Amino acid sequence: MKTEKYILKYFSEIKQIIDSIKIAEIDNFINVIKNIKQSNGRLFVLGVGGSAANASHAVNDFRKILNIETYAVTDNVSELTARINDESWEVSYLNWLKGSKLSSKDAILVFSVGGGSQNTSQNLVMAMKYAKKMNSKILSVVSKDGGYAKKLSNACVLIPVIDEKRTTAHAEEWQGIILHLVVNYFL
Repeated sequence: MKTEKYILKYFSEIKQIIDSIKIAEIDNFINVIKNIKQSNGRLFVLGVGGSAANASHAVNDFRKILNIETYAVTDNVSELTARINDESWEVSYLNWLKGSKLSSKDAILVFSVGGGSQNTSQNLVMAMKYAKKMNSKILSVVSKDGGYAKKLSNACVLIPVIDEKRTTAHAEEWQGIILHLVVNYFL
């Protein structure tokens, strides 16, 4: 495929995503963030792989721009790898949230391509189940069918799959777009 043709195809997919995303999902997401901010709740951002990088970026924006106390599990690699080594990957995020004393005033934000299932991203699934148990809000930006994140979230933005070859690329780029859209709403 010629470079120019590929670029136009990629941009076409982005346009299709723009036309497919449900505005009501983003509106709901913004309202949950408003409530967290107004109640002085904390936000814990969870992601794996490229979504972990987006989680770190989200911490910066929510803390610096919106003045919401925000943390990413993956930002402390020493604690995370110690938990993985001593406790297991599956419970590493859950136990990190327990150590952070997650409460009903707080929320978790899950960035994930698939949202977790019985076979994937058990660290995210267990963290979300714990957040539900603690009556914490759950926000997510996911793709595919949304997985457990879509089922458990109070507010979920589902990024549609336009081309399966680029599901991860589009999911992760849209995590950043949704992050910036939400943060800039408050400016």
